[in-house]
Amino acid sequence: MLALFDAPFVLVSHGTEPTPVFNFGNRKALELFEISWEQFIKLPSKNSAGQENREDRAELMARVARAGYALNCTGTRISTSGKRFYIEGATVWNVIDENNLYHGQAAMFDTWAYL
Repeated sequence: MLALFDAPFVLVSHGTEPTPVFNFGNRKALELFEISWEQFIKLPSKNSAGQENREDRAELMARVARAGYALNCTGTRISTSGKRFYIEGATVWNVIDENNLYHGQAAMFDTWAYL
């Protein structure tokens, strides 16, 4: 787990709550979103996108829920201080266990640029 936490890419996941809340973010994610671990695991994942980008994000999450994953995803996200950044090449997938039970969704990306 420490290798994932210290990885050079962003890795995040959220759970299955009615309004999903982040349940994991590695060090790179916490730095990019400018947030502490304690705050991150209370943050609704929809808040990772600005209000104007939430519909696009919701459509992506719905597409992943249906298909199981999506490759080469892009989008604008926002840090807690209001810095906007554009992500490219993200992979987003459903998190399922060995019994095929759904536990949420995760995303990984290593390319972003501040806007």
